[in-house]
Amino acid sequence: MKRVAAAAVAVGVLFAATSCADQGIDAAAQAEKLNLDGRGPITYVQGKDNSNVVRPLIDEWNAAHPGEEVTFKEQSDQADQQHEDLVQHFQSRDPGYDVAVVDVVWTAEFAARGWLQPLEGPMAIDTSGLLPATVAGATYGGVLYAAPQTSDGALLYYRTDLLDHPPATWDELVGACGTAQQTGIGCYAGQYAKYEGLTVNASEAINTAGGSILAPDGVTPTMTTPEAKAGLQSLVDAYRSGAIPRESVTFQEEQARQAFQSGDLLFMRNWPYAYSLMNGQGSSAVSGKFAVAPLPGKNGPGHSTLGGHSAAINVYSEHKATASDFLKFFLEKKSQAFFLSQGSLAPVRADVYDDPELIEQYPYIPTLKTSIENAVTRPVTPFYPAVTRAVQNNAYAAIKGEKTVDQAAADIQSAIAAAGS
Repeated sequence: MKRVAAAAVAVGVLFAATSCADQGIDAAAQAEKLNLDGRGPITYVQGKDNSNVVRPLIDEWNAAHPGEEVTFKEQSDQADQQHEDLVQHFQSRDPGYDVAVVDVVWTAEFAARGWLQPLEGPMAIDTSGLLPATVAGATYGGVLYAAPQTSDGALLYYRTDLLDHPPATWDELVGACGTAQQTGIGCYAGQYAKYEGLTVNASEAINTAGGSILAPDGVTPTMTTPEAKAGLQSLVDAYRSGAIPRESVTFQEEQARQAFQSGDLLFMRNWPYAYSLMNGQGSSAVSGKFAVAPLPGKNGPGHSTLGGHSAAINVYSEHKATASDFLKFFLEKKSQAFFLSQGSLAPVRADVYDDPELIEQYPYIPTLKTSIENAVTRPVTPFYPAVTRAVQNNAYAAIKGEKTVDQAAADIQSAIAAAGS
């Protein structure tokens, strides 16, 4: 969703000001990892609860756990402020933030600094029923450091009044742009403004083409491979041909939604949050006239960039046993279904997507499940802010024709190498 797509932009300001020495694992934190059996009241920290999802669940927990009550510390709705708040409390070794919600792109940074309790041994959670991509997004260095809480995957929105079926491949999508031209509307828009959403969209194109930005080691840049350059080239070609409208280089999530909702696009890449907004009556010109499909790939579904948030235990918490149980409470099917019904948030449990009653109420969730199952995390690295800046700046320049794809890929490669050196 929007908060996910904006989140990693926020990391950069504070992270850039942090010294290299502070990137290392906190020795005191390592000792704290052994204190696992404490029970008592805990504080749960999360960004603004706009949809009133968290409070009812906490009320339910508190009614059943006297003596282990949870207090909700609500942060702002700005991801940079959320990140800065967590960093300040973790750096000061504050035990008061027992459980904190972390964006999927923060996990590696916080884990590398030794601030998150590894979820292994007596702290392990059962991940067998979770969508594998959500587990990967909460893992760093082969260790699970947070419990997936909500996920997100991109969807292809398409006009059912203009098309009989969605495109199964990227080439089919581009080929269908003739219909848009005949109708006098734009063809396909994603999020191509110079912000985190461009990293998300560029990553999807690169991963779908079989490439990657970073190797699995989280250090080695891989942007100069033929596959990675082919993915970036697909966006450049689509913009040059007009398949991606010129104005879309200013689009974030909401601008794309508004364009599609106004009837000005044949296709749109966006998160699930847009579905219910555009299917409402009144101002939506496409209500009842669109459906969703997986993002198209080379020979079938493409690879969405994984969005979402996880709940992590502060390594300095004095009540980790209670915190562990609280993580598991949020993973129960009832809780996960409430995230969906109350907040339109994508669950992390596979069985929620297969529930016939929920499918009837939310017909897009089987497609969303496919999207998340095929999703790929953004580069997993403690140096993510530098990585995303390199991708944004150079992908934008390539799409606009200010750099060749070869030059943009080489510049991304060198910027990432410098950040990790």
